[in-house]
Amino acid sequence: MARPRQFDEEEVVRAARDQFWSVGYNGTSMDDLSAVTGLGRGSLYGAFGDKHALFLRALDSYNSDALGAWRTALGGPDPALPKLERHVRNIAEGITWDVERRGCMMAKSAAELSSVDEGVAERIAAVISGLHSVLRGCIAQAQAEGSLDADADADSLASLLLAVLRGLEALGKAGATPGVVNGAAEQALALLPRVSRDEHAPGTPSSAGV
Repeated sequence: MARPRQFDEEEVVRAARDQFWSVGYNGTSMDDLSAVTGLGRGSLYGAFGDKHALFLRALDSYNSDALGAWRTALGGPDPALPKLERHVRNIAEGITWDVERRGCMMAKSAAELSSVDEGVAERIAAVISGLHSVLRGCIAQAQAEGSLDADADADSLASLLLAVLRGLEALGKAGATPGVVNGAAEQALALLPRVSRDEHAPGTPSSAGV
C-alpha cells in the first residue's frame, strides 16, 4: 500500500508561491522548491507534477486570495463610496510600504509568461475580469445610493480605476516616491462623478424636477 502523504499540500503551495513570487518562474529551480518546501524532488513530482503545474497551483492560490480580499473590501452593505475610497488608498499605501519592491505576483507572472504560456494568460485574464466586476459592483452600489452620478458608465469607471490601480503597481516597482503613488490614487478618486449633498436636499431644483 502507498504511504499517506506526511505534509500539508496547501502549506507547500504557499511556500512555493512565496518562492515564485520573489524570483519568478524562470528564476526558480526544482532545487529551490525542494529547499523552501522541505520536500524532495520525488515528493514534489508525486504530489504536484512538474514545476509548471506547481507554479499554476501557486498562481491560483495568489489570485484567489487577491480576488477574495477585493470582494471583502468592496462588498457588503456598508456605504459604497467610502469603501471604494478606502480600498484605493489602502492599495496605494501598501505599494509605498513595499520597500523590497516585491510587487504583485499576478503582475509579475503576466509580464514574464502571459505572452508564451496560455495557462498563465487565461488565469490572469480571469482574475482581471473578476477585479473589474468587483469594482463595477461597488460603483453601481454607490450610484444606487446617490453618492455617484447614476448616469455615469459604471463599466468605464471600473476600467479607469482598475487601470490606475494596476498602474500604481508598476510605479511602485519602478521606485516611484510615495508622493507620486498616493497623488495618482487621489487624482483618480477626484475624477469620480460625485453627487453633491445639495443635489439631494429637499426643495432644490434637482429634487423638484425643474
